[in-house]
Amino acid sequence: MPILAAHAFEFFSKSPEQTRRLGMRLGALLKPGDLVCLQGDLGAGKTTFVQGAAQGWGALDEASSPTFVLVNTYRRADGSQLSHFDAYRVESLAETEELDLDSLLAVGPLLVEWPERVASALPAERLWAFLEYESDEHRLLRFTAHGRRCEALLDGLRQAVYGGD
Repeated sequence: MPILAAHAFEFFSKSPEQTRRLGMRLGALLKPGDLVCLQGDLGAGKTTFVQGAAQGWGALDEASSPTFVLVNTYRRADGSQLSHFDAYRVESLAETEELDLDSLLAVGPLLVEWPERVASALPAERLWAFLEYESDEHRLLRFTAHGRRCEALLDGLRQAVYGGD
């Protein structure tokens, strides 16, 4: 197992349910302004992870892929919202700018699938997750924190998974 920097975290998931539970643990930690970028090929588990994150955050509805509408918004009972942006079909950065990601971040967390397609339009402070298909059931998730808040988010995730200090 590679030695990782303090601002990085790796998790080997053995099932879609485990990927969803990891998402739930992260979702429980999310606050307005948090940006989570999910990079990985088709079938890597991005939407499964988002479903868990939305559930852990407290969304009233189950998350689904926003591929055809670009952004899905999920609400909690308290009226706050979590946004889920799928950049797979984005044609240009101008199209991303029209979505006004800053306003989405102002009212809640934002999860972005295919962030590498719009990376230059995203804030620098972000938690980047790379999901890798290992086999039918297994996925490797590598998280890298960029910025203080995201380092705290990553520390919280690490503690939620492994406990301890």
